[in-house]
Amino acid sequence: MPVIRASDSAVHRMHGTTFHAYASPARGSSELCAWRIEIPAHSRGVAHRVTREEVLYILSGTLRATIDDQPGDASAGDVVLVPAGSVFSAGNDTAEPAAAWVTTSAGLAAVLPDGSWISPPWTR
Repeated sequence: MPVIRASDSAVHRMHGTTFHAYASPARGSSELCAWRIEIPAHSRGVAHRVTREEVLYILSGTLRATIDDQPGDASAGDVVLVPAGSVFSAGNDTAEPAAAWVTTSAGLAAVLPDGSWISPPWTR
């Protein structure tokens, strides 16, 4: 059974957020991608339109998730469902950092507010 150790996760940073990538096609998964996201205190998420559904399981702290202009707070133990095609942002209005486990299908891409496309390395 393949095991990816925490110390072997690929670390990426974008828009002030840290992504610890565990599962993706580049790491041996053919269908799913999974990573841990760390969102610092008092940070605003960058809105982006996602091409695939995402599921965020909140590990610690409180995340401010906004989906198609509808904000909601999710705390440890809660799940945020992000539909494919929706505009999504994840921020943190609190004084404590927040962390979540994110799962999606391989190949997720997103469109930023300026119209540019991103294909995050943790989804390829």
